[in-house]
Amino acid sequence: MTAEIPADLVDRASRLVADVPDHPVPGVTFKDITPLLADGPTFADVVAHLVEHAPAGVDLVAGMEARGFVVGAPVAVGLGAGFLPVRKQGKLPRQVLAESYDLEYGSAVIEMHPDTVPAGARVLVVDDVLATGGTAAATVRLVEAAGGVVVGLSFLMELTFLGGRAQLEGRDVRTLLTY
Repeated sequence: MTAEIPADLVDRASRLVADVPDHPVPGVTFKDITPLLADGPTFADVVAHLVEHAPAGVDLVAGMEARGFVVGAPVAVGLGAGFLPVRKQGKLPRQVLAESYDLEYGSAVIEMHPDTVPAGARVLVVDDVLATGGTAAATVRLVEAAGGVVVGLSFLMELTFLGGRAQLEGRDVRTLLTY
């Protein structure tokens, strides 16, 4: 949804996202949010916007490693919800659920502790970027396999040319910036 996004926030946030060509591999342009994170007022406004436009009644915010942690954790605090870290393979110490997925430049596996999702918990998935949709779709599958209900997905930005929304068809997907 973009109609309810303040134009000044879009402008400020867009100016603070740096393009890094050929990273992590040739042909990929990495969207670096580090300058946005370093700008306290803009980062606070981005988080406030994501909180304000989140679905009602969120119990947990799932954030994907690593930048999804940075964006998702303050959203969880703002919602008064718990935070569910979705980690790269091999990082969690106890029993895990795992999902593999494809990226625009390879494939990966993410994991989470299933016992951190109470049955029927309402979960908002938050990440920095919606690209091919692989990470987000894998996270949805993990949350649902653990017994949670995904009530929405929120992203700082969307790379529309990669078509990631197609993997999330029928889901409430919200983005602040589109490229």
